[in-house]
Amino acid sequence: MMKKIIAFFTKIFPRQWLIKFSYLFSWTVRPFYAGNEVECPICGGHFRKFIPYGYGKAGDNRLCPKCLSLERHRLLWLYLKEKTDFFTAPLKVLHFAPEQPFLKRFRILKNLDYTTADLDSPIADLHLDVTAINQPSDTYDVVICNHVLEHVSDANLAFSEIKRILKPGGWAILLVPINPDVDTFEDPTITDPKERERLFGQYDHVRQFGRDYAEVLERAGFIVDADRLYFELGDEMCQRNRLARRGEELVYRVNKVK
Repeated sequence: MMKKIIAFFTKIFPRQWLIKFSYLFSWTVRPFYAGNEVECPICGGHFRKFIPYGYGKAGDNRLCPKCLSLERHRLLWLYLKEKTDFFTAPLKVLHFAPEQPFLKRFRILKNLDYTTADLDSPIADLHLDVTAINQPSDTYDVVICNHVLEHVSDANLAFSEIKRILKPGGWAILLVPINPDVDTFEDPTITDPKERERLFGQYDHVRQFGRDYAEVLERAGFIVDADRLYFELGDEMCQRNRLARRGEELVYRVNKVK
């Protein structure tokens, strides 16, 4: 039943509405997931399982009932803690399409000069287009832009803009949905939502990133680190924390050449 409800709401209601009512949803459903089979490393919550989540067809055991994190958020949180100085160094950060599990937690970090951006999100500080970022060049130490690039009409222009606003030596986290069975492809003539969902994985995606994603980033002029933390943590922890979906086990961090 919950799977059908989630699938219905994510397909019917705009993203802005989902964001506004998500915390009310969290408080409502949380008691029904009490238990200790899974654990969220972001909020520390323990549950009998995570909530099903997905556009169109909800996947099982994905969404944290407390902080609303998905697999990619939980893996990224561990990566930032274990393999970067994100939580300790003085960094100027621009976060596109700020995810709710991160927003309040990043904002209270005293070491960060933290700004959020989105085209229309009600929780963002700035309304910016990632293909035309109205910010000075060489401004940010870190840019976070997750599950955005599959939506934009010109990914190469977005890559160029992200690289432009990064300081020399700065870095970005650029996560996307990946189909490990194909190479990256797009077709701007495909506008039908059902056909986009069939080919690109979601009705509002305009491309499918694939197994060659690291090469796509390299061609855009970045130095690419496809980090394998997921495989270093062990099966037990990955399963308990539900850290990745198939094809999304790597954390893609890119650096701007100094």
